[in-house]
Order: sequence, then C-alpha cells, then structure tokens
Amino acid sequence: MSGLIAFQGIPGAYSDLACRNAHPGMHTLPCPTFEAAIEAVRDGRADLAMLACENSLAGRVPDVHYLLPDSGLFVVGEHFQRVEHCLLAPRGGTIAQVRRIHSHAVALGQVRGLLRELDAQAVVEADTAGSAQLVAQWGRPADAAIASALAAEIYGLDILRANVEDAAHNTTRFYVMAREAEKPPADAADVMTTFVFHVRNVPAALYKALGGFATNGVNMTKLESYMVGGAFTATQFLCDVDGHPDQPPLRRALEELRFFSTEVRVLGVYRASPFRHTQQ
Repeated sequence: MSGLIAFQGIPGAYSDLACRNAHPGMHTLPCPTFEAAIEAVRDGRADLAMLACENSLAGRVPDVHYLLPDSGLFVVGEHFQRVEHCLLAPRGGTIAQVRRIHSHAVALGQVRGLLRELDAQAVVEADTAGSAQLVAQWGRPADAAIASALAAEIYGLDILRANVEDAAHNTTRFYVMAREAEKPPADAADVMTTFVFHVRNVPAALYKALGGFATNGVNMTKLESYMVGGAFTATQFLCDVDGHPDQPPLRRALEELRFFSTEVRVLGVYRASPFRHTQQ
C-alpha cells in the first residue's frame, strides 16, 4: 500500500519504526499528538494512523482509549513492535565518556541495569527520538541517548550498545486506523473485533453483560474501563475479542451484551497480527 501513514512523535520514534515495519511501502507523517495523527487521517492528509495502545511493561498508553470512540476512524489492523533500546552517542564517542543518558521517563525506567553499570545520570526528555535529536545537536560525548536504531540513522549517531533494555519482551501494540472500515469475510481465520460499550447502572450489570462471552466460548483479550463525562456512575469499556461479529458465537455474545448495555459500538473488525501466534 502506498500513501502516508501518520504517527505521534518525531522521526525515529518507535511509532515511526512501527509504521515502516508494518507498511514499508508507505511514507510516514510525524504528528505532535495522537489527536493530530487522527485528524491527519480524518481530513485526508494521511491514509492510515498508527496509534500505540499498550506496552508489555508500561501498560496501556494514556488517552488513546478516550480518543478512539469519537475519532471517526475505524480499526483496520494491529501491529506489535518490539522495543529495542540502543545507547546512542555523537560520532566517535565511547561508552567510557558517557556521563548523562537522556530519554523518555518510561524508556529510562527500562534500562536501569545500564544506568547502574555506567553510573550515569538519567535525564528525562519529552521522548526517545527527541533525546537522540538533542544529543546530535549538542555533539558532546558525555551526553548519550536511549532511542531506536532508526533514530541513530536519522540523526547521525553511533550505536554504542544495542538491546540495552532490562526485559527482552518489551513490546508495544498499535492500532492501525483508517477512515473506512475494512471488515474481513465472516469465514476468515484469526480475526479480532474491537468495540466499546456502556453498561447499565444496575447491580451485577458488568457480570451479566460479559457472561455471554463465556457461555459462547469467545476469548476476550482486552478489557479496559474508564469514566466518561466526569461521572463516577458512567463507565465505558474498551474491549478486544477473538472472532468476527458475523460468526454465531460472537454475534450471540454481542446480542447479550446489548441487552445489559446502554450502548455497544464496534470500532473495527480486522485480522489478528501473526505476532499473537508467537506468544502461545
């Protein structure tokens, strides 16, 4: 697929890397916020948006679950991006010269072993790629960054050491969003469905609403709750399940969910990433 795919961040961010790996034929469009990436697709400047939704270490990505329901876009795919942190320094720099390591707060928390080994000061920056950009601008051997290999390539830095993360399973999941839904055939294998719902404010509503998924053998891979409109009694849920809504098991489960909910809205039906098979 040709065209543009939008992401939140600057060139060299892990979201940029995810775009290039998932859709190598597309050009990437950096955006300052998730809202801007969504808007770029909505107004036609981009064909797709790559939105990080959860990380295996840090948990869910804030704000994305709020933005999806009212984005006007549909989930048309998912992508899992392995986060491989690299220690980056100006050309010719050495590990022995590093005194300060710059990166996003989450990334710094994922390289504690390296920080202890080098006895380096952790300096929090806005994002990983931004820290690489700063280190390149400064050109000081004492200042290094934690970022992707792509960031090293873009900003002309040396990779002093690759894969410096503490946990080898560090992976971020992304939703791929588009203006139009791209629902696979009902008989397609390995299909995911993402939807949001509001349960009625009555006792055991959530228990009853979710019972249909258990009795129909539908596997639920994600369930997130969050308040809407500032009301403690109005809870919305974002859910990912295995299956196609036109297949009998999921169709029956959604029918039962609707009985106990004030709203059920499907945000996307799409093929599951092959990455899921590696986790079984």
